[in-house]
Amino acid sequence: MITTVLFDLDGTLVPMDQDVFIKEYFSRIARKMAGYGYDPDKLIDTIWRGTYAMIKNTGAMSNEEVFWEYAKTVYGEQILKDKPHFDEFYLQEFDKISSVCGYNPEAAETVCRLKDMGYRIALATNPIFPARATEWRIGWARLKPEDFELYTTYESINYCKPNLAYYQEILHRMQVQPEECIMVGNDVDDDMVAENLGMKVFLLTDCLINKDEKDISSYPQGTFVDLLKYIEKVNGSR
Repeated sequence: MITTVLFDLDGTLVPMDQDVFIKEYFSRIARKMAGYGYDPDKLIDTIWRGTYAMIKNTGAMSNEEVFWEYAKTVYGEQILKDKPHFDEFYLQEFDKISSVCGYNPEAAETVCRLKDMGYRIALATNPIFPARATEWRIGWARLKPEDFELYTTYESINYCKPNLAYYQEILHRMQVQPEECIMVGNDVDDDMVAENLGMKVFLLTDCLINKDEKDISSYPQGTFVDLLKYIEKVNGSR
């Protein structure tokens, strides 16, 4: 029986074109930091490579520590001194990126309905952003951080998708078995991999990401309405 529902965020609870989102994000953070002497192209390249380092994190440090350790190899100690300026960006300007994202009322309605039905809800968003940026994005879905029993940020976890250790850490923190969980996401590589741990999965197809054009016919899939029907089918009426 499913007791716990894990939701991805970007492209799942918040409709978006990932390429458009990334372009807007880089444009805004580069413009902000250019005022402190950071060449935009070099900074964007550093953020990309630092993100890749987080994705490859094997657990020795938090993703936050991995990112800034990499950034330090590019800029030296100066970038650590300038970290408050980056923090200021996430506090004050990151929210403006919502202008290039969509909104699907069925996302919040589904989360709230499942909570009302007694399901445990976690936000399994790839933890490559600070907590404040994650909380802004939760708000774009018209939800609140407290709607989730757990949500992952780059400060709080030492792994990233598609590493199975990321999902294992969520299971450990929630003290739940994989067979009790369903992972809901739009990315075939990052989200459906949870099936390898014994979780059920559901592929939300509104903003589907399938970089390698894999055969997705075996995955339960569709809209939020279809998700609720699938959970009801697995568990029966609750």
